[in-house]
Amino acid sequence: MQLPEFTRSTTLRWTLLVAGIFAASIVALLGFVYLKAKGDLTMRSDRVIATQIGVIAALLPERRLDAINEHLKLDPARVRLAGLFGSNGRRVAGNLDSLPPDLKTDNTVQGAVVDRIDQGGRERQAVRLIARNLPDGDVLALGRNVDEVGEIARVVGQALALGLVPAVLLCLAVGVVLSARARQRIVEVNERVQRIVAGNLRERLPHRNTDDPFSRLAMIVNGMLDEMETLIQSLAGVGSDIAHDLRTPLTRARLILERGRSNARTLEQLQVVADRTTEALDQSLSIITAILRLTEIEKSQRSAGFGKVALAELIREVADMYEPIAEDKGITLLIHAPHELSVHGDRDLLIEAVANLVDNAIKYTPAGGQVEIGLFHGNREIIVRVRDTGSGISDRERHAVLRRFYRSDKVRHTSGLGLGLNLVAAIVKLHDFRLTIRPGSGCVVEIGCPCGPALTQWSIEDDHAAVTWS
Repeated sequence: MQLPEFTRSTTLRWTLLVAGIFAASIVALLGFVYLKAKGDLTMRSDRVIATQIGVIAALLPERRLDAINEHLKLDPARVRLAGLFGSNGRRVAGNLDSLPPDLKTDNTVQGAVVDRIDQGGRERQAVRLIARNLPDGDVLALGRNVDEVGEIARVVGQALALGLVPAVLLCLAVGVVLSARARQRIVEVNERVQRIVAGNLRERLPHRNTDDPFSRLAMIVNGMLDEMETLIQSLAGVGSDIAHDLRTPLTRARLILERGRSNARTLEQLQVVADRTTEALDQSLSIITAILRLTEIEKSQRSAGFGKVALAELIREVADMYEPIAEDKGITLLIHAPHELSVHGDRDLLIEAVANLVDNAIKYTPAGGQVEIGLFHGNREIIVRVRDTGSGISDRERHAVLRRFYRSDKVRHTSGLGLGLNLVAAIVKLHDFRLTIRPGSGCVVEIGCPCGPALTQWSIEDDHAAVTWS
């Protein structure tokens, strides 16, 4: 019969190994305790009988018999042995039947097996025995039963059985439970991963609100899946947006060519058709170029070109670029940069970001309005602010304007690709700066450049505050 699959898991194997090591350690510990206790008790018993034989041997012969009898009388546990033997080996007194043939009488303690005789009858016992030759030719022997050491061994064995066996069984039970639990979680994870692979991107790995490693790993993977889902949805949306935005200029170019082929009669008419077709194709190429530019920035391929950037000079350069455009539209372009402030970044990218903000401000500000480019010291940061007197951005659109190809209904009539603020956001994120769109009359957009260590910040505040990205 095949064993359950969880019994073949690594967790259970490690549990069995640990249980075996634990059992071996307990056996070794109890063996050491037993041997140590046996040795100490044996030494103590040897010292006792050595002292006793010295006391009895020092007595006068007529008092020696009484001392032996008294010694044996004070032994209710029947562990003491004593014997006085004549020079011919005949027992004179005591409860030893005879001296062992190999017993040495050199006053050293030895192990021996002797016959004990008393009112309880004859009994063979293992003892520790010491013998000494007396001056009158007799031999005095004293001993002690070592069965009490065996009793200690039995106690240790019982402790081993009562303590070790349940502990090992408990280890095995815990190992089986942990193995089955881990197996169950892995099966559940596999099922969910299969659903994710099948295309259900909303599926997530199970985790508990605990600090165990498996839950932490599941939370990390779930975070990765969230990012993947967002990216895939973004890619799908970008693909749809690209198709939608490219379809119009390409369709326009195709219609122009068809009509020109059918209606053009002169070279001048064909040139007009070619010019209009080129204009439509240029618009398509502008969309593709802007997308490639965003991809380059979002992949942080420009970080190698970072250096010290003078922001006041940068603002004046952008203002010089857009001043003629503002004058043609009847818009006042103001600069407020009283301090020469610098940050660490890519000068070309920062010019592009500020230029996009100024371009949007001029584009959506009516004639007679005002656009201001300011440079200020903030709370541990340098702020580049572009303010206009246009219609502004509503609260519900503050997130949407950062999406690619987003075009508000009220500005559909104006030219543009819907990539300007998305490009600004990508540049800000590359630099670890802060992008803030503030509500209210007109539009106020800020780029916060930290003076110290860069801080990444994404937050949304209440109706009278700002929405911030960085």
